[in-house]
Amino acid sequence: MQDNATPPEPQDNGTVADAYSHNWVDLYAPAATRPFLRLSRADRPIGTWLLLLPCWWGLSLAMIYDQQTSWYDLWIFVGCALGAFLMRGAGCTWNDISDRDFDGKVARTRSRPIPSGQVSVKGAVIWMIIQALISFMILLTFNAAAIRLGVLALIPVAIYPFAKRFTWWPQVFLGLAFNWGTLLAWTAHTGQLDAPAVVLYLAGIAWTLFYDTIYAHQDTEDDALIGVKSTARLFGENTGKWLRRFLMATVGLMGIAVIYSALPNASVLALAVAIGGPWAMGWHMAWQLRGLDIHNTDKMLQLFRVNRDTGIIPLLFFAIALLL
Repeated sequence: MQDNATPPEPQDNGTVADAYSHNWVDLYAPAATRPFLRLSRADRPIGTWLLLLPCWWGLSLAMIYDQQTSWYDLWIFVGCALGAFLMRGAGCTWNDISDRDFDGKVARTRSRPIPSGQVSVKGAVIWMIIQALISFMILLTFNAAAIRLGVLALIPVAIYPFAKRFTWWPQVFLGLAFNWGTLLAWTAHTGQLDAPAVVLYLAGIAWTLFYDTIYAHQDTEDDALIGVKSTARLFGENTGKWLRRFLMATVGLMGIAVIYSALPNASVLALAVAIGGPWAMGWHMAWQLRGLDIHNTDKMLQLFRVNRDTGIIPLLFFAIALLL
């Protein structure tokens, strides 16, 4: 820790550098709660979407798989949303606690609550535990198999902040953590983990490699100075080529997951509609590649954020297929 260093002044009364302008935290949240909500990235909701959407993919494909629906699925849907918000917050808090010595040295992150002095490390630990405990209470409403999976999810979450210190592929560890909800939501519906869910999980990891490599290009210069590794630094000028590979892996793996989910019980029409999901998602990812400029940090942040829409696209197709 930089005990003798004077933390940088928070900008705009604590607003974090890469937060959405006019976000609800800065506009409406009580002043005392703002540092903690910023620590949870509540002012930057894209991460919650990226954690939540694979959950909803898993739930919708599970319902296509066994053609069974109930009111309890509505609770799984809502419970995943609440859990994604809370666990994303707890994970981001853990990430900032672990990265507190790095964040103060990076232009984009030095305004975060811990390095800027808005929240102490002790306060951050308490806040992380509160979020995790509430999330665990939601997890306990699911079946035993899903609960076990939820507890296992803590392993990749705990490892991720340290991955960039020992591997050039920390985005893989982020993918393992951020797409775990695919397995959990599938299992919460069916009571067991089936092969299509695992393939869908792999598709989500490939998608994470796509969008988080884009995201990491915002910090390549600072990361190089402090010795932090990432796929963005590893790929460099070859980033576009690697992103195309991740695009193909995402579409291909999701397509396989859809086929194996629909073949047992769904109609041919439902299969045809559902398979349109990864196809349309792939086109949206290809559109992102057309605007790729790894030397323009504002553009990279913009492209990263549109991945919320990328993940919603297949979900819409799956929802329609459920009605057929």
